[in-house]
Amino acid sequence: MVRLKARYLLCEVCVSDSSRLRLLEERSIYQAVKAAVIKAHGEYGAALFNIGSTVTYVNAYTGVVILRFRKAHYQLLWSALPFITSIWNQGQKVQCFFNCIHVGGTIRTCQKFLVRYGRQQLCRMLPHCKTEAEKQEVRRAVLSCSLRKLGVDDGDKDEDSEEEE
Repeated sequence: MVRLKARYLLCEVCVSDSSRLRLLEERSIYQAVKAAVIKAHGEYGAALFNIGSTVTYVNAYTGVVILRFRKAHYQLLWSALPFITSIWNQGQKVQCFFNCIHVGGTIRTCQKFLVRYGRQQLCRMLPHCKTEAEKQEVRRAVLSCSLRKLGVDDGDKDEDSEEEE
């Protein structure tokens, strides 16, 4: 069996109103990215996008998205990201743009980078908080993006706990 290599793009969805982030869903992000690839690269981009591209992870609270694309053609996806200006979801148009913050070969490398990136963001955000409650909320939101969040290790945990019983 041949292993198909992929690249994972860790992106941040930037919106003016953070409450609009909660409207994001995998399907709507997939459709927006697909439309951007078609707009930028035409039928060739559409054909490559339909082969093995997925939205692997969406965190609607932090605006973090992981996109999967074939290794040989991931630059097509990357170059189409600036064409995303809005996402339609639940009948509402969310004005946004995608900021690609990391490109990795595995989900695990993206997770590790996300943890480091979250710590950097925490150091930047804490001085701007006015009350202790705001600081606790920011800490909780940023530290919630751990390696367990994506569910990659969850299957291993369940199998180990069943073996112990």
